[in-house]
Amino acid sequence: MPHLRIASVNVNGIRAAVRNGMRGWLDAADVDVLTLQEVRGQDEHLQEAFPDWSMLHDVATAKGRAGVAVLSRVPALASRTALGAEDFDSAGRWLEADFDLGGTPLTVVSAYVHSGEADTPKQIEKWKFLDAMGERMAQLGANGAHALVTGDLNVGHRPLDILNWKGNVKKSGFLARERAYFDRFLGAAGEPVTGQEGIGRGMVGQLSDTRPFASEAGGTGLGWVDVGRAAHGEVAGPYTWWSMRGQAFDNDSGWRIDYHLATPPLAARATGYTVARATTYAERWSDHAPVIVDYTY
Repeated sequence: MPHLRIASVNVNGIRAAVRNGMRGWLDAADVDVLTLQEVRGQDEHLQEAFPDWSMLHDVATAKGRAGVAVLSRVPALASRTALGAEDFDSAGRWLEADFDLGGTPLTVVSAYVHSGEADTPKQIEKWKFLDAMGERMAQLGANGAHALVTGDLNVGHRPLDILNWKGNVKKSGFLARERAYFDRFLGAAGEPVTGQEGIGRGMVGQLSDTRPFASEAGGTGLGWVDVGRAAHGEVAGPYTWWSMRGQAFDNDSGWRIDYHLATPPLAARATGYTVARATTYAERWSDHAPVIVDYTY
C-alpha cells in the first residue's frame, strides 16, 4: 500500500547539521515530507542545503533563533504561520502546510515550543504558546480532519519519556502543569481531564493563577494521538534528545520531547514509527534524533 513518509527533527542550526552529515542521512531516509525546528538561519541557507526540495520556512523575529520549516517532494497546497492573539509573537515556532493524502486533505505542522525556565518570564511565554497551541489543535482536529503536529514540543509527557524524571519534576520540560497540557491534547475528546498529579480543570492550561485557559473547551480532552507512544506502548522512551555534554548519549539518558501528534483518523493510518538515533556519538549531527512515521493512503 502506498505511504507518505514524514520525518521531523530539531536540527540545532541547519548550517551545522548539514556540515556534520545531515544530508547523508536524508538522502538515505526516503522521506516525502521533512519538518525542521531550530533552523536558526535564512531562506538561502535552506535553499543551498536542499535545492531539490520544495520549501516553506518561518524565520524567528530574533535573528539566529528558533525557526521552523517544512520541506517536501511536492509543493504544499497552502501554508499558514499565524498562532494565537495578534500581540503574541509565534514567529519561527509554528508552520502549517496543507497537502493531499490520496484525495484526503492533510495538514502537517512543524512546531517548536519554547524551552522555558521555571518561575521566570521565559516560562510565561511557554504557557502562552501552549495555550495558543491547544486552541489551534482543537480547530485543526474538528470534524474528523487529518492533521499532524510534529516537532520539538519541549515537554516530556510522562515518566516513561525521561530517564531521570525524578530529578526534573521542578524543571521546565517536566513540570506538572506542562504535562497537564499534554493530558488535555491526548485526552478522550470532550471528556474532562484530571491530569497525572490530580490537576483539575482549573489548572490545565492557565497562564497564571487568575487567567483561565484561552480555549472555550476548558479542561476537556482534544482526542489527539501520540503516535510514538501508541507504537511502542508502556515502555521507557524511545528517547529523541540527549545532552551533548557528559555521557548522556552513550548511556541513553535522554528525553522524548519530539513528537508526531495526530488526529485519530490520521493516527489510524500510521504503519511505522522510528527514532533514527545515531549509531555513535561521533555520527550525531544534532542533539535530537529524527522521528519518522509512515502514513498509508
